[in-house]
Amino acid sequence: MENKNEILSYLMATIVDNKYIPDTFKGKELFPTEKQLEVLISPEKEKLYGGAAGGGKSVLLIMAALQYVEYPFYNALIVRRTYNQLSQLIDMSHVWLQGTNAEWNEQKKIWRFPSGATLTFGHMQHEKDKYNYQGKEYHFVGFDELTQFQESQYLYLLSRIRKDKVSIIPNRVLCTANPGGEGHEWVKQRFIIEGKEKGRLFIPSRLEDNPHIDKEDYEKQLAELPPLEREQLRNGNWDIQPQGTMFDRTWFKVVEVAPNDLIQVFRFWDLAATEDNGKNDPDWTAGAKIGKSKNGDYYILDLQKVRGTPQTVQDLVKQTAILDGKEVPIYMEQEGGSGGKNTIDFYRRYVLDGYAFYGIRATGSKEARAVPFSSTAEAGNVYLVRGTWINDFLNEIHSFPQGTHDDQVDAVVGGFNQLNENQPVKIRARGSRRR
Repeated sequence: MENKNEILSYLMATIVDNKYIPDTFKGKELFPTEKQLEVLISPEKEKLYGGAAGGGKSVLLIMAALQYVEYPFYNALIVRRTYNQLSQLIDMSHVWLQGTNAEWNEQKKIWRFPSGATLTFGHMQHEKDKYNYQGKEYHFVGFDELTQFQESQYLYLLSRIRKDKVSIIPNRVLCTANPGGEGHEWVKQRFIIEGKEKGRLFIPSRLEDNPHIDKEDYEKQLAELPPLEREQLRNGNWDIQPQGTMFDRTWFKVVEVAPNDLIQVFRFWDLAATEDNGKNDPDWTAGAKIGKSKNGDYYILDLQKVRGTPQTVQDLVKQTAILDGKEVPIYMEQEGGSGGKNTIDFYRRYVLDGYAFYGIRATGSKEARAVPFSSTAEAGNVYLVRGTWINDFLNEIHSFPQGTHDDQVDAVVGGFNQLNENQPVKIRARGSRRR
């Protein structure tokens, strides 16, 4: 194609003349809004559309996935974090494609088109689920609600996007998202802070940008939300964060490496017992590696966290111990009663046999246990060694104790307090977790 007008006409035809994109949906005329069209015809490989609820994100995602299905061997994938969350998108695809010559495979959740093209719906509930896509090749990958994914899952699927050199079908990644969620910080960093510089497109959407929605009724629904969620979902505010009462994220200084004069280094684990089933929001198992220097500064060297089966947790604890080395003592918070004793005994005998391992019982509220660490951080004596875990940790500690989760804080505080104890603290285990 010789000029921009020809390219624009070609791209418009993939939408307007596409027989798989209906003219109407739910009784309303269906057409790309101005911002949706901007996303569909823009040349950037990575795109993020969203920022507020009600902007027409789901419709755009299906449109984009269907844009090139009349081309031979085109493959598209749309993913959500859990299988249950796919239902709305799958239902929408059935409404759009019923009566066409596309064929649906219910078992594999794949639409097949006469051209040989496919549209697959998938999920990645657990970190390891990304490997279900190993060996796959896609021209298009759509992430619905990107802030619910981990960055490592996103980057892995990014590696699955490829095409033949002579193919005219572009490689595309289209993501939709609202502010908030476990992936808030990395999504904000990738698309909003450094997006333009790195050739990534962010197009904010608002309720006002969607002419198909009943704005007045949806406004009433959003008005019922707490202030933080309302600001995120109504106005697409990526900067607002829940503010806790004990920490400020600016107190922590990031360094590239830890000093060589660390006199003590521990790994402290806070275990969680509930597996993520896609419907709940359970605690995380978190393990903090923290050290103390000769001059009294503290360095958080690494943070590991996981939500999974007991075996998944055990595997992470064991693998982390191997990587840390046997010279790093391992501490684990011990729950009260015989169950807590049995857990510690199991880890000592079967998971961490041969390592310096100790069970530690804790007492008092989480806030009380965190006071010494809070004072030290406010004084500027806590450093974070650069790693992919930093944003998640800062988000969590910034909102502590009002935030939804505090597992990383528990692990860091436990490690900090243990660095300042000569002997294991023998006090009662926590009863109910404050939420």
